[in-house]
Amino acid sequence: MKYSKIPHTDIEVSKICLGTMTWGNQNTEAEGHEQMDYALDQGVNFFDTAELYPVPATAETYAETERIIGTWFKKTGNRDKVVLASKIAGPGDYTAHIRTNGFKPEAIKDAVEKSLQRLQTDYIDLYQLHWPERNANFFGVRDYTHNPNDPWEYNFHESLETLGGLIKEGKIRQVGISNETSWGAMRYLEESKKGLPRMVTIQNAYSLLCRSFETSLAEVSMREGIGLLAYSPLGFGVLSGKYLGGKTPEGSRLTLFPRFARYSGKEATEATQKYFELAQKHNLSLPQMALAYINQQPFVTGNIIGATNMEQLKENIASIDVELSQEVLDGINEIHSSIPNPAP
Repeated sequence: MKYSKIPHTDIEVSKICLGTMTWGNQNTEAEGHEQMDYALDQGVNFFDTAELYPVPATAETYAETERIIGTWFKKTGNRDKVVLASKIAGPGDYTAHIRTNGFKPEAIKDAVEKSLQRLQTDYIDLYQLHWPERNANFFGVRDYTHNPNDPWEYNFHESLETLGGLIKEGKIRQVGISNETSWGAMRYLEESKKGLPRMVTIQNAYSLLCRSFETSLAEVSMREGIGLLAYSPLGFGVLSGKYLGGKTPEGSRLTLFPRFARYSGKEATEATQKYFELAQKHNLSLPQMALAYINQQPFVTGNIIGATNMEQLKENIASIDVELSQEVLDGINEIHSSIPNPAP
């Protein structure tokens, strides 16, 4: 395994981060426990979850993923071997079953307390805001369109102040953002100069099909020291190649939940085919090539993999041992130039 430090901290994390959002829906508790056992044995010490999980979010399965992690901690006693990241759900109709007061101080405190109970731990190493409260382009929205009637009121200072109080209480150690824009990231960093906690990570979508992070956020990441936690590195499994040729594998994510079509458009499918052919040409599997590309980026602190079976998990973790040659990187960039960011 390879490791890096979360910027501005002494916390060392595995470059491969274990994603968990299928546990409690597509995966059982026992399967979640098996994945954690195997990942830890392979040197993966970084787990990412959220109160929202599993996805798709429903009132019936709310926070089941955190509960599964909690029972594993209790059973194994491995809490001290894991750097644990979780998130408070952002506002919207999608999360109305959780709470409706966004990132108000009482909301953040409530979310942290309940996550600690479910996770059966006294602290969370990295606590993240899952998505902005304000109107912005995230979750597959390509371009920003300003909404003059956005009811959001500036609250970066208040949120950081609340998180700072939780850090002082020892309930969280560090804080991060997710699904954020360059403007949002910089506003948080500026506010932190007022004696408030500093956002040390940003968890955004990043894959061969969605390299928009490179347009401006990569510069923020490198110059300001805010590490990317790349999610959906295989584009909901599209970059596994299993959907090519119009296939709909039984039990797969897009077969079960066809509305998650963010990475399944015509151009994304065309690009995936080209990446598949490039991988074959160099005797690589497509998922390992796709993951290795992310592993090699200097602004990436963690590559959040997700798997619904052990074969996928083993292949994904093993991507850490794949070093892409300049010839492969040139081939990737050639495809990217011809079909840039086909999935937002």
